Amino acid sequence: MLSEKIVLDYSIPKTLFIKLSGDWQISAGLLSVNEVTSQLTSHSDVTEVNINVSEDLKWDSGLIAFLLKLTKECEQRKISVVRENLPQGAQKLLSLALKVHEERVLSKISHASFFEKCGEKVLQIRESLASGLDFLGDIVASFIRLIAGKVYFRWDDFLLIVQKCGVDTLLLVSLISLLVGMILAFVGSIQLKMLGAQVFIADIVGISMVRVLAAVMTGIIVSGRIGASFAAELGMMQANEEVDALKTLGVSPVEFLVVPRVLALVIMMPILTIYADLMGVFGGFIISTGMLKLNPVEYLNHTQTAVKLSYVWIGLIHSIVFGVIVAFAGCLRGLECERNAAGVGKATTSAVVTGITGIVFATAIITFICQVLGV
Repeated sequence: MLSEKIVLDYSIPKTLFIKLSGDWQISAGLLSVNEVTSQLTSHSDVTEVNINVSEDLKWDSGLIAFLLKLTKECEQRKISVVRENLPQGAQKLLSLALKVHEERVLSKISHASFFEKCGEKVLQIRESLASGLDFLGDIVASFIRLIAGKVYFRWDDFLLIVQKCGVDTLLLVSLISLLVGMILAFVGSIQLKMLGAQVFIADIVGISMVRVLAAVMTGIIVSGRIGASFAAELGMMQANEEVDALKTLGVSPVEFLVVPRVLALVIMMPILTIYADLMGVFGGFIISTGMLKLNPVEYLNHTQTAVKLSYVWIGLIHSIVFGVIVAFAGCLRGLECERNAAGVGKATTSAVVTGITGIVFATAIITFICQVLGV
């Protein structure tokens, strides 16, 4: 016999109307879903369950537990469940609970063949490329509006982002660039000693650092530090529905959140790269003069002769492209973040991986172009 809290109605064929009333709090005791499923078994022609509630309904997580079990049971029987008449809070909690359930089911059921998995990955890559191109188009359009003075731009926030991208990253860039320059000097000295040409260590360190290595190392550092920070910040804003609030107010999230971050990295990456060039050359200088006993003046003269101005410009082009890639990856993954804590972690990891992968691909493309142009 059904509880007084549940009223069933079969007034419409193939549809079961369920009206819930009374106290559905845990303290009042939970009702078993078997009271309803037994009715579904006796009426096998039911294809839809419509849930309604009375005005005097009192509920907490006990109601959500009951509805979750009922929904799972209906899914197994291929019966659709209409939940629009539930309280708004109950609908949200039930949707979250069902989403977690679906993810667990999908993680357990993975019997697809190798070719099916490959096909799914290809489709995911295609969707990712399409969303990335759409996002890139939004950024370009926002920058055009920025030049025209039609973008709401907060300079205080922009200066804070510039400080985070520059000053807060300076120590790490200094350490890594110095060590890379020292490593290059060590590796070069092993072979050059055989020829008695240790002085050409200056050429190896100077050209390598200025042309590409300083920009690449700075890009990787910025991707791991700043790109991940961008993804985490925007991911939390997405999870807390702050991005939706901006849209409701008529403010474009790309213009308000993305453009300052892209512009800050485009400005700071060349500056950090020039600084990394100097630190890398200084690292080679320390090893060459301190351990290999080379003449300091001769080392500096060789560096000045070997490093051409065109190499400096190539390194700066690398740095600007890397700044765009890192900011693009961090902001894209942040705005695509799922609305939960796990989603923020995934977005942060994905931003770093995407940024570093993009840096490697961009380096290969720019190097090939420079080779074709003969620079």
